[in-house]
Amino acid sequence: MSRTQARGWRIQVLHGPNLNLLGSREPEVYGGETLASIETRLGALAAELGVEVSFLQSNHEGVLVDAVQAARGRHQGLLVNLGAYTHTSVAVRDALAAAGLPFVEVHLSNVHGREPFRHRSLVAPLAAGVVLGFGAESYLLGLRGLAGVLAARAGA
Repeated sequence: MSRTQARGWRIQVLHGPNLNLLGSREPEVYGGETLASIETRLGALAAELGVEVSFLQSNHEGVLVDAVQAARGRHQGLLVNLGAYTHTSVAVRDALAAAGLPFVEVHLSNVHGREPFRHRSLVAPLAAGVVLGFGAESYLLGLRGLAGVLAARAGA
């Protein structure tokens, strides 16, 4: 068992707007995997890493802000795909800053290869890391990275 596995950290995974449509929404951009499938894969990886994950998807900015605020004291880190709110939500950005939790930003597509408005992330400067362009694997890479960040902070 690795040091990471011994920690038992709790990680909140937040999915932003329209991610509930994965599998049917623009599969040429986002792939054909559903959100449920991604969460199943994340759950399996979390078990392997010895961490606990919980999931929330919302199309509503305020719900995501509330979730970030609620994570404080209950979770040790966040894995976030804020969808379009990545580029527009000062409210979610401010909630992440106030929470003080390490987080990794993930995106299914390579946002830098898309429309110019997607090139700017309001939350990336606060993130421990950003993973993008690997489809559903972005989430798995992000979870591994976040577990590594938590281990480093714990001195493991």
